[in-house]
Amino acid sequence: MHDQRFHKRSIFLVAYIVFALLPIYWMVNMSFKTNEEILSSFSLWPQHFTWGNYMTIFTDPSWYSGYINSLIYVAINTVISVSVALPAAYAFSRYRFLGDKHIFFWLLTNRMTPPAVFLLPFFQLYTTLGLMDTHIAVAMAHLLFNVPLAVWILEGFMSGIPREIDETAYIDGYSFPRFFVMIFLPLIKAGVGVAAFFCFMFSWVELLLARTLTSVNAKPIVATMTRTVSASGMDWATLAAAGVLTIVPGAIVIWFVRHYIAKGFAMGRV
Repeated sequence: MHDQRFHKRSIFLVAYIVFALLPIYWMVNMSFKTNEEILSSFSLWPQHFTWGNYMTIFTDPSWYSGYINSLIYVAINTVISVSVALPAAYAFSRYRFLGDKHIFFWLLTNRMTPPAVFLLPFFQLYTTLGLMDTHIAVAMAHLLFNVPLAVWILEGFMSGIPREIDETAYIDGYSFPRFFVMIFLPLIKAGVGVAAFFCFMFSWVELLLARTLTSVNAKPIVATMTRTVSASGMDWATLAAAGVLTIVPGAIVIWFVRHYIAKGFAMGRV
């Protein structure tokens, strides 16, 4: 009976993995085909294998500059989000003050709000300040959504660290900055990894703000991918290759923080 139940569970797991990976495989499959083959025939693998679609992306500035722009503002946003969230999360986890729970909930409501709600205020503000079409504009706009998420994640990890560690460090003569960097941060490095991962992923895949606040100099790859229609039709092959390359940075980040994410799930904070 136990073996039969295990067998059914294995079949379900394999079916789920196949279902989840099929779209990714199909995109990779299309990226090595020509547009003519994609539109004319159905095949599980390329009949006329080509690297031309990837060469187009790596040699055309309108394509590869999108990846560079995205990586720049995503890196800026992730660093600022985690740096701002760390002291805020410490305050929420260690101190009690008037309205602390209300402020914490208000932070989370910002994360729940659709980006479209803030689109017009950001557009007018950045137009006035001359920040339109810059990397910092998109990075700062994404802070509104990533900082609350990072604070929420880090607060959970910090609350799991006993307060006695703080008190012992102060008794031993540690200043707060020295204690926070040398003792406290290593204890919550899993939380920092999880927070950085989610900040990276939101900023990497977000389209509405990134496309509206940029035009040429800082246009991200997600905006470039929405403009592949020409007089000859949709460039499916190049779009598939761009999609594959868009997955790569996220996959690399997941590989490095996979253990931290697992710990976050175990703590119930992810």
